[in-house]
Amino acid sequence: MSSFSFSFSGDDIEDDNAADSTPANVLPPRHVASTGSLRRVSNSAFPVTGQPLLPPQKHDIEVLMKNLPSKIAFSTLVIRLDDGQEISLPRRELWDVRVQLMAEEDDESLGNLGKDDVKTGVYEGGFKSWESSVDVVKELSKRKEEIGSASTTFLELGCGTALPSLAVFQLALQNSSAQHGILNLGLADYNPTVLQLVTLPNLLLSWAQVTSDTWEKEGELEIGPEVVGQFFVSLQSHSVSLSFFSGAWSPEFVALVSQSSSPDSTRLCIVGAETIYSPAALSSFGETLMSLLDGGSYATKSALIAAKKVYFGVGGSMDDFCDLVRAKGGAVEQIREESDGVRRAVVEVRTGI
Repeated sequence: MSSFSFSFSGDDIEDDNAADSTPANVLPPRHVASTGSLRRVSNSAFPVTGQPLLPPQKHDIEVLMKNLPSKIAFSTLVIRLDDGQEISLPRRELWDVRVQLMAEEDDESLGNLGKDDVKTGVYEGGFKSWESSVDVVKELSKRKEEIGSASTTFLELGCGTALPSLAVFQLALQNSSAQHGILNLGLADYNPTVLQLVTLPNLLLSWAQVTSDTWEKEGELEIGPEVVGQFFVSLQSHSVSLSFFSGAWSPEFVALVSQSSSPDSTRLCIVGAETIYSPAALSSFGETLMSLLDGGSYATKSALIAAKKVYFGVGGSMDDFCDLVRAKGGAVEQIREESDGVRRAVVEVRTGI
């Protein structure tokens, strides 16, 4: 197992002072619910050195919802798009995640993992929001009419805080199902704990922001039975379904996701950001991506993948990823490049061309 930080300026779009420090005098709150079947004890969701990686799992949204605390603290990330407009994406505060972990007897010190970019085989960076995910949001904003024009399966691999998925989710909630078709939104992260602690809460926050007349950019969202019920009603009325997957990228992961796909979708869109940071991650991600794109009977299939051009000292690179795609018979085109800070790019991947 290896632990490392990329040590690049601009890696993480979090404000370090705000995101990595728990407010003084904050004690584990009573409103934190028991994690039930997801409780992190001896049968941890995180693998131990020398043992196999986490097997793929699909998680029931109702079980995830029951294990949420009664309140989540949040702040809002405002992204300026290329056309000058802005999109606001609320996210759960990292210090609030740590408070919950404290209250749940964080036996494995998961509260400290957010300070590491990656711990291979243990923690894959899901508590952070990465700049490459913002790049994907900007590209998706240019395609919102295309994405919403047909029934779509949208899958985010390595979702973490899920900024691209939040942007697509907001779009679906702002329009009627007749305007955007059915949206099957799939969210996958190596760590089920990330899905529980940040991915689902962020979806709830995005829903609350869209449906509220008095939304503030920061504060607390109370999650009671009435709010949960309204959330599920809203999903149904807007023809949105949510699926959550965890575990290592592998043929078994592909099979699980494929079995869960909706026969009603005519379009498949996959996104991934900062998923090729090492040779091992690049290989498993690339194999998984191409297998997913090669499968299914969708009329159109594509992927938007964002990453740094080179991960110095770690081994991953965008060029190596593009070579893998072409070796698998896919077509890849760079559609965006960023030069502020560390150079980054977004590429579009297609198959069957």
